Amino acid sequence: MSLDPLALVAMLALVLVAAFVLWWLYRSRRTSALRDRFGKDEYDRTLHQHGARSKAEAALIAREERVHKLELRPIADADRTLFTAEWHAAKSRFVDDPAAAIGDADRVIGQVMGARGYPVDDFDARYESLTVDHGEVARHYRAGHDIADRAVTGQATTEDLRQAMIHYEALFGELVSESEPAGREREPVPT
Repeated sequence: MSLDPLALVAMLALVLVAAFVLWWLYRSRRTSALRDRFGKDEYDRTLHQHGARSKAEAALIAREERVHKLELRPIADADRTLFTAEWHAAKSRFVDDPAAAIGDADRVIGQVMGARGYPVDDFDARYESLTVDHGEVARHYRAGHDIADRAVTGQATTEDLRQAMIHYEALFGELVSESEPAGREREPVPT
């Protein structure tokens, strides 16, 4: 029994269409999972930075894998007390010297992140690491840090600096109050 060439072409076309549909569903699921995990804003920012969806998604997955290799840990009670005192000192300084207070707040955030096991080499490494398990407060961190950078050159108003302190406080509160790193039990994103 031989197959009709037309039937063979039709079966091959059907297999190709099915493969394409499966591939499309897989990509859609992966994109949706990454948008949910990192938030729409961070997904879009990474997409804009990398220029192509496949490159952006590969970068987000690599970021997630890098962070899950870190040994993140809760803050010891003694460190929490010290950081909280430093935080309150930075906030108190705001009345007399808002720009210096923001610098102090940024320094305390860096120390807390270091104590938790996050990379502290540069802002981008800290920010990207935060986006994996702390997407919403990472957004606050970026906004606060952008204002702090403007303050260094004298381009931030007192109201801007107040907003930076509010952004930083959201991150500080989550990092010092959390007993276990968030999101560690998440399902991996399809690769």
